[in-house]
Amino acid sequence: MINFEQVHKSFRVGAREVPALQPLDLRIDAGEVFGIIGHSGAGKSTLLRLINGLETPSGGRVVVDGQALDTLDGDGLRALRRRVGMIFQHFNLLSSKTVVDNIAFPLRLAGTPKPQALARADELLDRVGLRAHRDKYPAQLSGGQKQRVGVARALSTGPKILLCDEATSALDPQTTASVLQLLDGINRELGLTIVLITHEMDVIRRVCDRVAVLDAGHLVELGPVRQVFLHPQHPTTRRFVAESEAIDEDDQHAQYAAIPGRLLRLTFTGEGTWQPVLGRVARETGIDYTILAGRIDRIKDLPYGQLTLALTGGDVEAAQASFAAAGVEVEELRR
Repeated sequence: MINFEQVHKSFRVGAREVPALQPLDLRIDAGEVFGIIGHSGAGKSTLLRLINGLETPSGGRVVVDGQALDTLDGDGLRALRRRVGMIFQHFNLLSSKTVVDNIAFPLRLAGTPKPQALARADELLDRVGLRAHRDKYPAQLSGGQKQRVGVARALSTGPKILLCDEATSALDPQTTASVLQLLDGINRELGLTIVLITHEMDVIRRVCDRVAVLDAGHLVELGPVRQVFLHPQHPTTRRFVAESEAIDEDDQHAQYAAIPGRLLRLTFTGEGTWQPVLGRVARETGIDYTILAGRIDRIKDLPYGQLTLALTGGDVEAAQASFAAAGVEVEELRR
């Protein structure tokens, strides 16, 4: 659905060229929820704006839904943007218009007669659960309700692609969860391609299929969320994962140094997450274990568990082999 071919972008600041994105290749498949994560200034918003032509690359080529953006004239770009919906961090609703008129606004701009535009807006109000708030103004809504209006407005033109620019950053955790659940349902029911940028790894974990990690304009890690979240390779990715789990890596390493035994990280996925593997292996091999850290949760629909253990006594080598034979991923942190 979206291809970046050696795309890079710089901005002129005075007499200097300041790079925002270093050359990168990236493919986003039709129907997937693709996450882009990075700290402020990493290049996330620039990458997003390249998809709908609000920015033009300094080099390389962006292809969206089979069309190379550099070949499109003004009319072609406007037609493309009607197939690309946008959800904003701060909602960007028109304060002087009601909820239903905010949702119908893109259709009215495109020349859709008012009765048809309002009928489409009413249909979308049902989808996002705001029928009771149809005739209210944005000032009368909560943050979560405003973002649901933003989602409905983005869907009004029947897009193939939905771009989410930090769509949950201004929301509390409970409201964030409900908005992410709404986006997940839209992806499943309508088959939309969703590109979501964020600085929160927990948002990526809940809804995304694949993720790209940006650091200072460089694409530093890319892959399925399961792989990137459970086995981060780049220091930036490891920091994001540690932040999502409220871990201070320096403190953790200092604590581990004082604990005897072999340190392992065990990763359980799928139905294996709920199996009593640890107790069985301990009985069979005579090991003693100390659980140093652990988490059981879900990555989208996939249950997973990760435990960091210190093993002492018994047959540690046999224990590692037994874990692996049971389908548990074993990572040795210290012998």
